[in-house]
Amino acid sequence: KMRTQHKNIGLTLLLFIGYSLSTWAQSGKYITVRDFETWTSATLNYKYSKKLKIGISQELRLKDNSSAVDKYFTNGFAEYKLLKPVRLGAELRYIRLNDNEGNVQGYENHLRYAFYTSFQHKVSRLSLKYRLQFQSQNELGLDVSQQTFPTQKLRLKIGGDYNIRKWKLDPRVSMEIFRTLGDVNDFTKFRATIGTKHNTKKAGAIGVFYRLERDLNEQYPKTTNVLGLNYQFTVKRKKK
Repeated sequence: KMRTQHKNIGLTLLLFIGYSLSTWAQSGKYITVRDFETWTSATLNYKYSKKLKIGISQELRLKDNSSAVDKYFTNGFAEYKLLKPVRLGAELRYIRLNDNEGNVQGYENHLRYAFYTSFQHKVSRLSLKYRLQFQSQNELGLDVSQQTFPTQKLRLKIGGDYNIRKWKLDPRVSMEIFRTLGDVNDFTKFRATIGTKHNTKKAGAIGVFYRLERDLNEQYPKTTNVLGLNYQFTVKRKKK
């Protein structure tokens, strides 16, 4: 009896959550746009020392149910371990953005720079990480009359990895919220991610993740499901 009651309670909770999410996404108040995207990336890391790491990555993102290019970009970065739990980082990203809506369509050139600080610590077998990032992005090649102010954002990310004994595919989860800066300061997007990564000694690391993104404070908020695949290879500086 007790097991049956637990099963019934669990089923009722799942149905209630599903109904609530469906109502919130499809009610007359929220007309949700949905999409399925795929993100793939390759990264080369160079560990100059125990404290300094630099690298470069290339990424491709597909939209419209993964049938069209959303953007592709080259990203250069550097990260410095200030203290054992504290890191400082900087990124520079050149973006080719595919604008396939409206009267004027085509690829746009964008440049984005970002600075971040992160803090991480361990609780037993759980590794926790917190990151605060500032970023600024602007379109390149515009006439003086077309130029606009850069789009600036703050991003707060909280994540965790759990080390399972005798298991190579440890789970990784994170949540992130975006806030715009400027004339209107507002939270614009929420992101939740779950994934895993497999490390090899010689061939690098391969990661896979599922991500849910939700626009905030929009008349027609967009919900995006993302399936991602990434590859990383790390080279260490040889000691003389």
